[in-house]
Amino acid sequence: MNIEELLNPEGENQPQKPKESPLKSLEQDLKFYAESIKEVATEIMVEGISAYPIFIAHQHEVNVGEMILDKDELNTNWTIQASTLEEFVEKGIIKPDKKENFIKNYKNAHQFMCLFVIVPEGANFVFYPYPKS
Repeated sequence: MNIEELLNPEGENQPQKPKESPLKSLEQDLKFYAESIKEVATEIMVEGISAYPIFIAHQHEVNVGEMILDKDELNTNWTIQASTLEEFVEKGIIKPDKKENFIKNYKNAHQFMCLFVIVPEGANFVFYPYPKS
């Protein structure tokens, strides 16, 4: 099967509109959310909860972390939940033997938000820079 058949399964001759990546709307929401996320990250670190805050960005329901920004309440596209490396290890999202590797790759939490982005195709970690103030 070639790529055209995958994109146009019925063999329809009308061109398909390219679907906009959900990450475009996430980027817009992150610009709006950045200050709040940075405050929560700082609070997690200052209170000694974790040196590695992780924020889950999703559009469905997730049972990890605590909701801090609700897309329905804020009329945005993405909900953000706050979590930590420790919770991700505890829940088996990050395997204990991968914890050190994660820490090595973790970027400065004062400059970047660590996001675990969940989309229908899967999930992945993204480090997104906070806007310069």
